[in-house]
Amino acid sequence: MRRPKSRRFRQQSRLSELQEIELLQSWIESQKPDSGSNPRSLPPLASDARIGRLDASSFSRYAGATKFDQLPISKKTKDGLREAKYKKMTDIQRASLPHSLCGRDVLGAAKTGSGKTLAFIIPVLEKLYRERWSPEDGVGSIIISPTRELAGQLFDVLRVVGRHHGFSAGLLIGGRRDVDLEKQSVNELNVLVCTPGRLLQHMDETPNFDCSQLQVLVLDEADRILDVGFKKALNAIISQLPKQRQTMLFSATQTKSVQDLARLSLKDPEYLSVHEESVVATPNRLQQTAMIVPLEQKMDMLWSFIKAHCRSRILVFLSSCKQVRFVFEAFKKLRPGIPLKCLHGRMKQEKRMGIYSQFCEQQSLLFSTDVAARGLDFNKAVDWVVQVDCPEDVASYIHRVGRTARYHSGGRSVLFLMPSEMKMLEKLKAAKIPLQVIKANTKRIQSISHLLRELLAKYPNINQLAQRAFITYLRSIHIQKDKEIFDVTKLSIDEYSISLGLAMPPKVRFLKNKLKSKTPEVYAPPEPESSVEDGVVDVPREKLEIGDSVEDDKNLLLTEEDSENDEGKKDDQLGDIVPATRVLKKKKLKINVNRPVGTRVVFDEEGNSLPPLARVAQPLDSDGSILIDREKKDEYYRRMREEMKKVDKEDKRLHRERLRENRIKKKMKWKKGKSGPDEEDEGEEAGESDSSMSDKGPEGKGRRRSKVYFDSDGEDGEQGESKDKSGLPKPDSISLAEQEQLALKLLSSMHS
Repeated sequence: MRRPKSRRFRQQSRLSELQEIELLQSWIESQKPDSGSNPRSLPPLASDARIGRLDASSFSRYAGATKFDQLPISKKTKDGLREAKYKKMTDIQRASLPHSLCGRDVLGAAKTGSGKTLAFIIPVLEKLYRERWSPEDGVGSIIISPTRELAGQLFDVLRVVGRHHGFSAGLLIGGRRDVDLEKQSVNELNVLVCTPGRLLQHMDETPNFDCSQLQVLVLDEADRILDVGFKKALNAIISQLPKQRQTMLFSATQTKSVQDLARLSLKDPEYLSVHEESVVATPNRLQQTAMIVPLEQKMDMLWSFIKAHCRSRILVFLSSCKQVRFVFEAFKKLRPGIPLKCLHGRMKQEKRMGIYSQFCEQQSLLFSTDVAARGLDFNKAVDWVVQVDCPEDVASYIHRVGRTARYHSGGRSVLFLMPSEMKMLEKLKAAKIPLQVIKANTKRIQSISHLLRELLAKYPNINQLAQRAFITYLRSIHIQKDKEIFDVTKLSIDEYSISLGLAMPPKVRFLKNKLKSKTPEVYAPPEPESSVEDGVVDVPREKLEIGDSVEDDKNLLLTEEDSENDEGKKDDQLGDIVPATRVLKKKKLKINVNRPVGTRVVFDEEGNSLPPLARVAQPLDSDGSILIDREKKDEYYRRMREEMKKVDKEDKRLHRERLRENRIKKKMKWKKGKSGPDEEDEGEEAGESDSSMSDKGPEGKGRRRSKVYFDSDGEDGEQGESKDKSGLPKPDSISLAEQEQLALKLLSSMHS
């Protein structure tokens, strides 16, 4: 009986896979590159050279290969690369793939946009393929990324290149609501592309989550993951992973710290920095410029730049999320003529991914924090990278400008530097970054401070964003470690708040304390009296303090010459001491700490003063000191507590009585209001009384019936009229029987 064709085909495919794996392992073992060598420096293989097995015992070398087809990788991986149109290898791929395919630990450093992703995706697929990994084997490889967007991008590349493999892969990132679904299937995934926080969450919460069989660990943007921000999470992750594994670290600025490498348990890693000997540390096709822009002119410069490049794809970097939100909302109202988008870490994950996709497809402008500075590859070239705020270090600058001029495309970048940040230029030039300093065309700069002022007055929500942007920017400068570049006391804070459209700068407590601690007081010698001579008023100067008004009174008459001289003196005296902040008109009051302090004096019945605690003290000792009797003091406090309990009990009783009286009053009012309509049917006189007296509107709620007075006289002592104010007859005008009948009616209506 013949077997079905499908079953026979599966057996043949399994045999062919086993043969291919055996061939690949023999090829890799026989042609291993020397440890410590850089395969990129070897001569490339000839285009017509034989690839793979040459005879029964020899294979072609793969160190120095320039094409993916020349590597000892599976047919499935080659098919995925060919369909994704990957043919030639980049420098970092030529240098790292021969070592990583052998199972060695690799530390790869290369410029941004140089193809580092494939340098670790291919070894991951090949390692699991040669080990014949299946879903039942669990997690075989973990790829950790610092940001969600980069993790999603890596997952897309893995899905394209490994589409012909049968491995299961999953994307585990924060900001999602389907954590429970992930927990159900995470144990069956072979490759995990994740962020540190979400991976640690599954390690702590997911039942039976096991990484004991892990084969390959990859850290993309490793310098960021090894930073202080991820230190705690990474240490917790590494402690749960096996030490017998292959580890690969890739970044544009790689670390050589022995402490960081020891944390990862690396075994003789191969350090491959393919651009270390390069003349420049950034892509060659990138044109980099810098402009000296004062803080108060940054908004005007940014607006003018956008208006001049409306047909370009622009990526703008700012320091904080609040700045991104404010600039985005404000410029959206002002309409510069280009679609605007914003991206920051406080946004929900779905929205972040949607904005990232839209920016890749549409020509627009994207305001972003450093969340978009790491590893993101935009499908279409970014024309301009604008850094409005100075990066914290050289590595951050390299990652920011690396979003443009990727692969073989060109790009341009511009950096706004304040005069106090000129030290950054020296550090960038020392790091082999060719930065050209240019001057802005002041004739083309458009001032928008008045437009922002009108905008903030019209939209209160944008006003709040402006205040938060102001505070967070100052805080971002304040917390920077490099004080040679970032010094908050050198900023023109007052002018910066005006450039944002704010009428007054918001209060910044940490900045106020910093200025107080660093700014000494300034004294000027006082003059005996004021004099008026030639129209100039000489006023004696008093002690100047931070917060005092440094300006002269507006009513004083000053000549032009003396005014200029006076301003020059102020600049000379206070230029380096008093910061450029808005000064207050009123002097701050100071409390003299050395002033005499009052004491409490106790007198006896005869009017003599007693020392403190005299009532519970024994007679004075021989040296005049007071000896406190512990028993008397305890007895005094016990008696006072008992009195307080009695008073408290009486207060509670009075409070309960007041509450009871209020309840009774409310109940009586409710009954009177309810009995009103019933009495209208009993008699014409009562009906007229109820309908004429009402203290709560026409609805009849809470009505009051007028009182009936017996034996009452008028104001003059004379007998009143036959009817009172309520319309009822006076007592004198009716008989005694009628009075008794009327009284019974009133009593019955009150108790009903």
